[in-house]
Amino acid sequence: MTDQIWKRHEIESPCVKTCIIHPEARLCVGCLRSIDEITQWSRMSPDQRSQIMAELPQRNSLLAKRRGGRAGRAGRE
Repeated sequence: MTDQIWKRHEIESPCVKTCIIHPEARLCVGCLRSIDEITQWSRMSPDQRSQIMAELPQRNSLLAKRRGGRAGRAGRE
C-alpha cells in the first residue's frame, strides 16, 4: 500500500450526522440541506457545494420550533 490513499481530498460536507428531515420545510435539521442536495452532493462541483454551504446559515430560520413537550405545556399553564 502507498500513502496515496491517506492524501486524497474528501468532499467537504456540512453533515453533522443528525439526519432528520423536517416535515414542513423538507430540510435536514442537522445540515439544513434538502434531500435533493444531499443525494447530489458527491456529484456537485466544488463551486456548487460552496454556494450551498454559503446559503445554509439563512435556512435555519425556515425550521419552525415544535410547540410540544415541556416547553409547550409551560406556555399553557
